[in-house]
Amino acid sequence: MVQNRRIQMRKLSLVIAILILSVNLLAQESPHGDNLDIGCTDCHNTSGWNVDLNSFNHNSTNFSLVGQHHTLSCNDCHISLEFEKAGTICNDCHTDMHQQTLGLDCDPCHTPNSWVVNNVSQLHQMSRFPLIGPHSEADCSQCHTNIISTSASASFLRFDPLGIECFDCHKNDYMATTKPNHNESNFSTNCIDCHKFNSYSWFGSGINHDFFPLKGVHELDNCNACHKSENFRDISSECVSCHQSNYNATSNPNHVSLNFSTQCNECHSLTPGWKPAEYREHDAISFPIYSGEHNNEWNDCAECHTNTSNYAEFTCINCHEHNNRTDMDEEHAGIVGYEYNSLACFACHPLGSAEGSFNHNISAFPLTGAHTTVDCSDCHTIEYAGTSNECASCHTNEYNQTTNPNHTAINISNDCALCHTTIPDWQPATFPIHSNYFLIEGAHLSIANDCFDCHNGNYTIAINSCFDCHANDYNQTNDPSHSVAQFPTICEECHSQNAWTPSTFNHDGLYFPIYSGRHNQEWNTCSDCHTDPANYAVFTCTTSCHPLTETNEHHKEVIGYTYVSSACLSCHPTGSIDKFLQKSIYRSK
Repeated sequence: MVQNRRIQMRKLSLVIAILILSVNLLAQESPHGDNLDIGCTDCHNTSGWNVDLNSFNHNSTNFSLVGQHHTLSCNDCHISLEFEKAGTICNDCHTDMHQQTLGLDCDPCHTPNSWVVNNVSQLHQMSRFPLIGPHSEADCSQCHTNIISTSASASFLRFDPLGIECFDCHKNDYMATTKPNHNESNFSTNCIDCHKFNSYSWFGSGINHDFFPLKGVHELDNCNACHKSENFRDISSECVSCHQSNYNATSNPNHVSLNFSTQCNECHSLTPGWKPAEYREHDAISFPIYSGEHNNEWNDCAECHTNTSNYAEFTCINCHEHNNRTDMDEEHAGIVGYEYNSLACFACHPLGSAEGSFNHNISAFPLTGAHTTVDCSDCHTIEYAGTSNECASCHTNEYNQTTNPNHTAINISNDCALCHTTIPDWQPATFPIHSNYFLIEGAHLSIANDCFDCHNGNYTIAINSCFDCHANDYNQTNDPSHSVAQFPTICEECHSQNAWTPSTFNHDGLYFPIYSGRHNQEWNTCSDCHTDPANYAVFTCTTSCHPLTETNEHHKEVIGYTYVSSACLSCHPTGSIDKFLQKSIYRSK
């Protein structure tokens, strides 16, 4: 009841004010300005200038009254009878308690019904730092320290941008930790390297041990079982760093005397007891002894590896006709490159089988593409064993003679396979090291393989500036015209490689509103205001748009007025007279 009466009294006050003004302005122009586009009878009746506010629907304007705006008196927002001068953005009426740390748009967080924000967590999910795990339950002031009131009369609601790295907030935790001492051990300051982001504990299950998965026999609850000192960096991930004693004590077979690898995982799994274990690497990468024709044909490693100090050495001829060499000679009659030695045996019989002799495609160098039509002697000029599989061993001449691009001049790797396949004529080719010369990222990734689009078939010319490719984009841009405004041709000063928009030249937000407000569509080219194309910090308000006589007339009652562009900007920072009129800087009449 009291609220309704207050609203009625406010409406009555406005009616009286309108009646008083209407007596003086009866024979004059409309007090509402030239742009009011509604008829007089929408608010007034024919018996006088009385105002029936109940008949006026404010929602028909560009500012609907919802929430708490519905309960306000008209003159709370309309300080003059020129109704169009009332602001329509939040900041026109409401003080920015956040001091522009969250922008000037209140709508993302607040509603016209209340300033209270009930969905902080959901809003934070759209920020640079989504709230996950324990961060979702933290109080805002734990991170945003500027929102805490410092006195009964002062409240700071600044939400200054914070760092999003762990160390930005957890430096004290890092420095205070002594078991292990993170600082002395020079641990990474990126907490998620060792701690789980969504855990509520720094210890136990909260530890992220993915850099060395704790599985099988390594699945221990006691960190000290492996970490003997408080310096947790003082431990290697190599098996032998923990299992040297197991290695030394093993006698069946004797790992030390046989010079076995100290990489336990080459033979053992993480199953407790070291069993089952097997050394099947000969079958997978060297020679099949657990399968094929040699399966069950041997009893001891030393039968083939006679030098137990070096298992890289092996012999075939101890078993294969080593007492009657002529049989092997007869079986290999007509075989180019045949030699009666173990390396030659392995070169032609990598699987230990007489069938099919040598299958190049299951060797370390499968024959594909152009290599399938090459004679053996073209590559194996002396013997088969020991022939290099490096591209440069056969193709150095092609490398040196290539001029488009010149491989030697720009120091391209002589590992042909980095860019070429074995398809004849060296085409098509890729260039995976392009970023060594010009970084390809963002929108350029979509054309990374379309070399011709940028190079036009000539790869000897270095294209390392944006303008080399984007001159047409620069010249054809007219909003604003880059060429007329003499913008720099260094595209990356305003644009990224992701897209042309958004760009970093935010004229409205950082300098002066020309795409919004009163100056929108009031200019044609940048040079209308920036008359010095060599220095865009220089601008003019007075020369062509706001002439001296007219401007002096408008400001004759303004204290301290001077006809200087910098003075114009000082009093009209948004290019509007609205806020200027509210500053009460007129001379007393």
